[in-house]
Amino acid sequence: MNTLVTKLDYKWIRLTLRRPWKTAATASKARLATLPPGPVVPSKKPFKVELVAGKRYSWCTCGHSSKQPFCDGAHRTKAPGRSPLRFVPEEDATLWLCGCKYSADPPYCDGTHKQDFIVSATLHEQADP
Repeated sequence: MNTLVTKLDYKWIRLTLRRPWKTAATASKARLATLPPGPVVPSKKPFKVELVAGKRYSWCTCGHSSKQPFCDGAHRTKAPGRSPLRFVPEEDATLWLCGCKYSADPPYCDGTHKQDFIVSATLHEQADP
């Protein structure tokens, strides 16, 4: 038994000493998975829009679009990780689409813009191109 422990100890020591130790300074930095940043508030009111049945729409989820409430692709540079919500209405309708971007029933307004955290939020200003 003594011989077996000695051989195992020797093997462990040899393998341990051969491995280069990584200190915190030389170790590669861990990449943490993060959620995309929350949407900015482009409007504190919903947008009244005329929707056509069968037409595909892309509702902006980041708040950076200059064509609110619809997407113009601004999320690619200003909010990576976010993408528009695509939907196709089944019938022609006039609907209210969320302008604050925090609706629990996107893309439709559910009255969330009346809550204190939206009322007190600063509006996102669109930069001129």
